[in-house]
Amino acid sequence: MSGIFGAISKKEVVLDVFYGTDYHSHLGTKRAGMAFFDRGKFTRSIHSLENAYFRNKFESQLKNFAGTSGVGVISDTDSQPILVNSHMGKFALVTVSKINNSDELTQRFLDKGMQFVETSQDFTNPTELVAKLICEEKDFVSGIENVFNSVKGSCTLLILNEDGVIAARDKLGRTTIILGKNKDGFAVASETCSFPNLGYQIEHYIGPGEIIHITAEEYKTLRPASEKSQICSFLWVYYGYPNSNYEGINVDECRYRCGAALAKRDEVKADFVCGIPDSGVGHAYGYSNEKKMPYKRAYSKYTPTWPRSFMPQDQETRDLVAKMKLIPNQELVRGQRMVFLDDSIVRGTQLKDNTKDLYDQGAKEVHMRIACPPLTFPCLYLNFSQSRSTMELATRKAITQLEGSEKHLEEYADPTTDRYKAMVAQIAKNLGLDSLIYQDLPDLIEAIGIPKEKLCTHCWDGSSYY
Repeated sequence: MSGIFGAISKKEVVLDVFYGTDYHSHLGTKRAGMAFFDRGKFTRSIHSLENAYFRNKFESQLKNFAGTSGVGVISDTDSQPILVNSHMGKFALVTVSKINNSDELTQRFLDKGMQFVETSQDFTNPTELVAKLICEEKDFVSGIENVFNSVKGSCTLLILNEDGVIAARDKLGRTTIILGKNKDGFAVASETCSFPNLGYQIEHYIGPGEIIHITAEEYKTLRPASEKSQICSFLWVYYGYPNSNYEGINVDECRYRCGAALAKRDEVKADFVCGIPDSGVGHAYGYSNEKKMPYKRAYSKYTPTWPRSFMPQDQETRDLVAKMKLIPNQELVRGQRMVFLDDSIVRGTQLKDNTKDLYDQGAKEVHMRIACPPLTFPCLYLNFSQSRSTMELATRKAITQLEGSEKHLEEYADPTTDRYKAMVAQIAKNLGLDSLIYQDLPDLIEAIGIPKEKLCTHCWDGSSYY
């Protein structure tokens, strides 16, 4: 995905931005950057994260930064922050975005004789494209509204200029931005888990399409929030860090409720339950407590020397890293019937390897319970599974095996149909599982606690809004 953090204070904010940005490292793997404003000047640094972590890349540079305002970003796509000199003055920009009509918008500017300078990648830098859309208008508010009206996909952003920080949440609220406060100023972040250790308290959940201006003394609304919302449900299921809150709803509490909901529908007899580290753990605790079934760690995650498995290397390397990080405990596994909880199944390659490992270690039965419905439709709004074709989805592979081609998708997405049951059985067979149960969408919506019309559920049921 990507994550952003900004701070403005009566005091120096370099360390706040450094650590606050680092607390978003679970959201991105490609690039990271920070920018600060100090005594009329901007300083900026961008590094690749493809072979290292955020702290390793930026810690030695901290002495070069200064300022009472700054922004940072962990990006899964492009190099940012972007520094811009415009008719509205100089500013730095960071974004969390997915622009599906990027080619169309790029051509729009090229046809006007304009150019793009952030060309180190094979595509238009999305943040530079957003900057150009902002600068088409006479002020920041109308410029951000131009972004909202032009982009098909999603865009949440932070602008840093000499007057403070402007925070704007995606027009349908698909991604989040939350305002925190301490005695000296404010911070804004994608993830509230970045607040507590830096001394910030949640002050305001910025609403869909809302734009606020922040100084060290106060914040004020420049554009009110919209009534319509389509926040990504997957934030609670997978993306979010357990300590974070979105819309006032805690991530791990939601996962606990997801696991409990699965347990209420499940009649399997097993010896213990286990969560696939890390995002499956909260779901598994909920299942364990509801089912009154012991929780055991049949898998432990070894992270000291292994990088994140979803780093954008080649797929073979990603699969190897994912496998090597998870170490089965043979003494717990041998001769046992196990229920495993995980957030989702995308391709299923890693899960298939995990299941084989468990049987190799002497497992008697392996039952998988997934905290969300089957992922049947590719995400249009976040950079989730962006490098995977539709056919790589475990659901689409099973449907093709059953039908000979991809058809009847709406029936396969409906858990009341025979086709849905056949698809789940085929996925279980492909992955070598004794049984497989997915979450029902109504149970997931209830676990989140927000009405369906305010949630994006496209990847499960195909509903789509721009």
